[in-house]
Amino acid sequence: QLQRMNAQDLVALIFPDQLACLENIAGDREIPDHPLVRQTISDCLFEAMAVDELESLLKKIEDKSVQLVAKDLREPSPLSEEILNARPYSFLDDAPLEERRSRAVANRRFIDPSNASELGKLDIAAIRAVQSEAWPDAENKDELHDALVLLGFMSETEMSTHPNWKTFFNDLTTNGRASVLVTERNGIPLYIAIERLPQWKSILNSFELTPQLHLPDLLAQQSWAREKALVELVRGRLEGLGPVTAKTISTSSGIELSAVEAALFALENEGFVFRGQFTSETAETEWCERRLLARIHRYTLDKLRKEIEPVSTADFMRFLFSWQHLDPSEKLEGPEALQVVLQQLEGFEAPAAAWESDILTARIADYDHHWLDMSCLSGKTSWGRFRIKNTSGKSPVKSTPIMLVQRTNVSFWKQLHISDNDTNLSLPASQIIEFLKQRGASFFQDLAEKTGLLKSQAEDAVGELVAAGLIVSDSFAGLRALLVPAKYKLAGTATRGRKQAPFTMDQAGRWTLLHESVNTEKRISDAEILEMTARILLKRYGVMFRKLADRESVAPPWRELVRVYRKLEARGEIRGGRFVEGVWGEQFALPEALTKLRSIRKEEKSGKLISISAADPLNLQGILTPGKRVSAFLGNRILFRDGEPVAIHESGENIFLSNADDSEKWKWQNAMIRRSISPQLRPYLGKGIA
Repeated sequence: QLQRMNAQDLVALIFPDQLACLENIAGDREIPDHPLVRQTISDCLFEAMAVDELESLLKKIEDKSVQLVAKDLREPSPLSEEILNARPYSFLDDAPLEERRSRAVANRRFIDPSNASELGKLDIAAIRAVQSEAWPDAENKDELHDALVLLGFMSETEMSTHPNWKTFFNDLTTNGRASVLVTERNGIPLYIAIERLPQWKSILNSFELTPQLHLPDLLAQQSWAREKALVELVRGRLEGLGPVTAKTISTSSGIELSAVEAALFALENEGFVFRGQFTSETAETEWCERRLLARIHRYTLDKLRKEIEPVSTADFMRFLFSWQHLDPSEKLEGPEALQVVLQQLEGFEAPAAAWESDILTARIADYDHHWLDMSCLSGKTSWGRFRIKNTSGKSPVKSTPIMLVQRTNVSFWKQLHISDNDTNLSLPASQIIEFLKQRGASFFQDLAEKTGLLKSQAEDAVGELVAAGLIVSDSFAGLRALLVPAKYKLAGTATRGRKQAPFTMDQAGRWTLLHESVNTEKRISDAEILEMTARILLKRYGVMFRKLADRESVAPPWRELVRVYRKLEARGEIRGGRFVEGVWGEQFALPEALTKLRSIRKEEKSGKLISISAADPLNLQGILTPGKRVSAFLGNRILFRDGEPVAIHESGENIFLSNADDSEKWKWQNAMIRRSISPQLRPYLGKGIA
């Protein structure tokens, strides 16, 4: 700190404009002619940066001698990554890091190499198992002969691994089927089969053979080029060794290292062998035959899957309550929590009236409806009925299935759910549609005046269009205003002696067509749509399997999703295995979800009661939990005790699923109907909006 203070005093003395505020500097900033300033500028521009190269590049861009290609990436480029992760003093303003949204950008591509090496790392036990399986286990002389032909040769150490192999080999030498080859270069004895002798003759200039072998005419007529013979000999060794270095093959065979490496490169060009660092932490390159490497990879995945003991359905529901923040101890707080919840629930369809009355308030403590309005108006969030279905007549707005999505993904959701719409609209609704097509986004006041409709008629028409999935407003207040009956809008409500402003259409912002520009927007490939959907679902539940995918309206067929999850598992991004009991088929999970799942399983059950709406994404009654399904209507609710459903409120009736005394049932009934309602929405409880 003392050094910083002294340095700041020195800068203020020799370069006062550097510490001055830009608003107080008129004209260009003067750079003083001082040795320290000149040296610092030179170090920054020509040592830390290459400003001369930058000038050259900019000139090439201006002359169009280099081609520029724009790409939308999931992660920042190296240049933008430097800006996002710059220190606070790199900016003139004093805004906190969160306001620059730097933390919202994932940059796993630039993680530390030591951490990156752990992704997709092969298991040593799997490597040893495959090496053991690949190495021959000869039980008689004929099997040993086949092994010698396959491997090309065996060393003295390899021949001594089995107690009977020397005896079998002596029988082969007696019959003229094998011999011991000793290289003159380093005197290494090699046990070879007669079928490999023509190749060794082309590889070695001189050697000793004990005993001598008489080649049949078929073998004597063979003529091998040295390079080809080396390739075939190394190919045989790789088929029985698994991961091995070129130096190991050279040492065991007595062939020079450069010749072995040339053969390995030739096999790599064929696609027969892969190189990497499979067993050692050193920089030495290892080589492994393609088929054996695939088996090692499969064994590694199998071991990772066996590490997780599957949990019961009740424990999995407890995990989901914690994962999606419905557990009272896991509830989020503050405006920033809204974005976390919305990203997790993106693409989920819920009745319009359920979002603020049941879903968001169950996950965010002291939820304020202004947070959602500001999120929509700031361009972070968009709402709408993206999945269009053929309808006829009006649909009740409060039960209209609505999605809350990130505005950056609106094109994705439009393309995913666009379809032919054969809606029979009323005359006022048709007039508003035509007006929006001609004029574009418009305020509600303009819609009513320019179409000649009464405000009540225009509002009914807007509600009809929202229910049909044709229009949307800038703010969520537009949808909220449609949920409140007209008599409550006019009267307003009083809270603690103060009159509360009612929700009106004037607060909605502009209304616009939802699917108007889908054909003009850049189309997203089917592969990108599939992977994005798979990641969204995995982020929502932490663990994905077929039953969860089948209940999601946005999910493609499981046969397509499972291919994406297998690819992500092979990359090391997610884990595959059996995580939940009583669920058939493949299961996949995020690594951080498995950590939470393990901790949930170890927690003692305390009888915790959690009540959810039937419209909540975690209404898995009849899907994971036993019993019949509960319809996703606004008034229906489900009560869980330690992850097990114990009571249901459906069609105005309470149904108890477990035996309990009257006092316990009374406690369940109170817990089931208890809801977390935003203070601003409490006056409208039971009046259509909550």
